[in-house]
Amino acid sequence: MSQRLLVFQSMWAMERRHTDGYERTLEENVRMIADAGFDGVSAHYTDRAAVQRLAQLRAAYGMHAEGQCFPRTVDDLQPVLENAAESGVHHIDLQPDVRPRTVAECVMLLDGWQRLAEQVDFPVYVETHRDRMTTDLYFTLELLDARPDLKLLGDISHYLVGREFAWPVSDENHALMHRILDQSWAFHGRVASREQVQIELSFEPHRMWVDLFLDWWRYGFASWRRRAGPDDTLAFTCELGPKPYAIIGRDGNDTTDRWTESLLMRDWIREVWEESQLAATFADSAMPE
Repeated sequence: MSQRLLVFQSMWAMERRHTDGYERTLEENVRMIADAGFDGVSAHYTDRAAVQRLAQLRAAYGMHAEGQCFPRTVDDLQPVLENAAESGVHHIDLQPDVRPRTVAECVMLLDGWQRLAEQVDFPVYVETHRDRMTTDLYFTLELLDARPDLKLLGDISHYLVGREFAWPVSDENHALMHRILDQSWAFHGRVASREQVQIELSFEPHRMWVDLFLDWWRYGFASWRRRAGPDDTLAFTCELGPKPYAIIGRDGNDTTDRWTESLLMRDWIREVWEESQLAATFADSAMPE
């Protein structure tokens, strides 16, 4: 075996929220994701019955799962881990739904979650996300100073829009983002600009932001390859959310087809992974014997 990439699709991103009122069923969404060649899905893992139902559906297609949770206390994580142990999961995406103002308050929670995570055989990653413990880039870097082994799930769109980096992005800001990427063990994918957390991937004027994010993910993939084991799998979730994440027109509906753009992102990410694989192979071959 060798290191592999798994590309997931977010179940939240499958919500249409169209003014016509139509929503696909869970069964239709899972089949649609599987037929498109995704390796798995990302879904909430807090409700046991919902987790079991999803496990049955995805098992028919051999798909993996990312389990999302939003704990406010240490104990809030326990039932999520139980659900994951029962129904299977690739990893847990922990969004800490708290907003402490000091690092000391945060590490008490992080250490508690870490103790629970050590009792299971799947990884638990802390997501970088606005309105969470990790809402601010600088504060998250302070958390990493306090807990250098903290494993992140990098959703870097939040830091670009949150810090409103000037264009072109400075070397200093690139270095800060690289530190986040160097601690990221899985990724969520959308493209942000300085002003919006999710912009249309297929709009040509947005290509500058698309290329920026592809470069960051390229760096993150190469970093992960150096840190991960020889047979580990890296999960990347396409997470183009519905409105109000998605930009809408005056009719109240998305300006683009988010499903089509999810497939576009999936293809880009697989290309970036292949590039990183070739680069790693070349680097190994260039090493002196």
